[in-house]
Amino acid sequence: MSLLLVIVLVLAVVGGAALLKTRLIGFHTQRPADFAGSGPQFDPRRHLNGPILCEGVVYGPAGRVSSRFVAQMQGAWQGNVGTLTEQFRYDNGTVQDRQWTLRLGDDGAIQAEAADVPGGGVGQVAGSAVAMRYRIRLSEAAGGHVLSVVDWMYLMENGTIMNRSQFRKFGIVVAELVATMRPAPEGV
Repeated sequence: MSLLLVIVLVLAVVGGAALLKTRLIGFHTQRPADFAGSGPQFDPRRHLNGPILCEGVVYGPAGRVSSRFVAQMQGAWQGNVGTLTEQFRYDNGTVQDRQWTLRLGDDGAIQAEAADVPGGGVGQVAGSAVAMRYRIRLSEAAGGHVLSVVDWMYLMENGTIMNRSQFRKFGIVVAELVATMRPAPEGV
């Protein structure tokens, strides 16, 4: 067997294993059905309502913290249609505003719209979790790229929401966000 053939075979096996891992294993392969029946039950109309304090970190592509933030959010619902207004304050002084419009179906399906989310997003409530998928356009200051996002929120027993999001470009993870969300304390 020639050395070139051995190298090609090794690269094919390594590439195949990497492809298999990205398709079958990992954060983005979770499905809402994995959380069906788990509790406490996540109800966006209740848990994404009123003033919310969000604190988190953003990891860059190498897995190192690239920024930290504190966000003030305000949720308001009329029936199954909600508005979630967000103001993020990053550790470098940057302020980012976003307003989501959320539509909750009777089956737990979610449709989401925001100005920097081209084409909107889709999601699903299942048990204690909410899964969202959407594309987000970064600000011009951040390069203006459009990234694919897998966003999961997990309701904890004490009412805190744990949020984890992965941002991908061409299928490669370029950033990850981990945050907590909870009712804002009085005066915050």
